[in-house]
Amino acid sequence: MRRGDVPWGRGGGPRSEPPPADDAPAWIGGALPDTWFQGPAEVTVDRDEILIVGRLSPPQVAEGATDADRAAAEQGRIAGFRETTRDQRIGIAQQLERRYRRKVSWGVLVGDTRELFTTHSAPVMTRLRQGERQVLDTLVDSGVARSRSEALAWCVALVGQHADTWLTELREAMQSVDELRRRGPAV
Repeated sequence: MRRGDVPWGRGGGPRSEPPPADDAPAWIGGALPDTWFQGPAEVTVDRDEILIVGRLSPPQVAEGATDADRAAAEQGRIAGFRETTRDQRIGIAQQLERRYRRKVSWGVLVGDTRELFTTHSAPVMTRLRQGERQVLDTLVDSGVARSRSEALAWCVALVGQHADTWLTELREAMQSVDELRRRGPAV
């Protein structure tokens, strides 16, 4: 295996489904140093990626500080965390990637600032009819997006933003079905 290759899906080989990651939040909670975040990290898992986002303690700012000062202090806290934890985050990510066969991404919350500083973009292939392609091309031609790919990502984000409640209910229903399947009938 060459440096940088991963044993799933790259290099032209067939991609199999990764193993279940139901216990990933618990594993991550055990692996993360207790001093990193205020409370447990938010862990989001899909078939391609595990995203870990933790809340950092807010920086001290002078009384009467402006919103710009507060935002700058939050950015400084994020930059400091990112730099000082880099090697440990890489080690944890490598263990997670081997265990769950997914890329690992990181982010933090500080005050009102949420920043993701390592994320994974997964290619998604789709077939679109002419009318659907014209929607994407209009977004590109108008400068809203630089490419059809970016326009499609923009559309998905927009739908996700406006259909968040419905998507949340759908995910919860899918989890209930998965739980029923897992339990199965008593034999």
